[in-house]
Amino acid sequence: MLRLAVIGKDVSGSLSPGIHRFVLGKLGIACVYDAVSIPPCEFPSRAEKLLKEYDGLNVTIPFKLEILPFLRETAGDAKTFGAVNTVVCGTRTGYNTDGRGFMLMLENEGVQTRGKTVLVLGAGGAGRSCIKMLLGSGAEVSAYDLSEERLFAVFSEFGGFTPLSEVPAANYSIVVNCTGVGMHDTVGKLPSVKRDGTEVSSACLLEGAETAVDLIYTPPISAFLAEGERRGLKTVNGLGMLFYQAYLADCIFLKREADGEEAKRFYQEYREKIR
Repeated sequence: MLRLAVIGKDVSGSLSPGIHRFVLGKLGIACVYDAVSIPPCEFPSRAEKLLKEYDGLNVTIPFKLEILPFLRETAGDAKTFGAVNTVVCGTRTGYNTDGRGFMLMLENEGVQTRGKTVLVLGAGGAGRSCIKMLLGSGAEVSAYDLSEERLFAVFSEFGGFTPLSEVPAANYSIVVNCTGVGMHDTVGKLPSVKRDGTEVSSACLLEGAETAVDLIYTPPISAFLAEGERRGLKTVNGLGMLFYQAYLADCIFLKREADGEEAKRFYQEYREKIR
């Protein structure tokens, strides 16, 4: 029986345990799946124990970079993205399924990115993955982060996109919130950006947009997406990405090839199950 867990600052309300149990059940695999919340200050002292206790870990905010020093190697997209969301504990190998999960979500929701202007808010673990995958899909990408140091570190690694110290008054086809603002203790809030030396609400970024995407899935309609709905935009929350990255992670744990059509079929069945 596989022993797995999702680890993050606050995963008390995470849907990950249920999703992984669902996917693994569809694949005929028995598992124990825990949700382990860790105060950031305790992560360095607890990481080793977790790696020994579980067969695999799914890593979320804010530990996708912090887990790296505890691993022997990274593989696949984790090498490219420089962030890890999946760990095979036996080999101490880190992987990243966020980017592929993100693109599967957009594809399944009918959101075309090739040739589109896309603004990504947030250059942390998930933001890095989204930026890289959007670039690979042929989108024209700009990115903003309140931490210029983090943003320009990503730019120095990837290049190919426009790093913004301030967000000008411009129209973007797609705006993606990767900041995490709008969940947990920030429910009801919108991420902020700098414009003309002042912090302003990200609501202004949705003027002229076609699609608003928020990686948040709880609540299902974040303040950011509510603003998008108010303006008549197509809105996409992060549930699809959460499901697809989990499916891809489970395939890594099981050493099996992922199948995009199988993933979509499982997702539709999962959506029906939780309605």
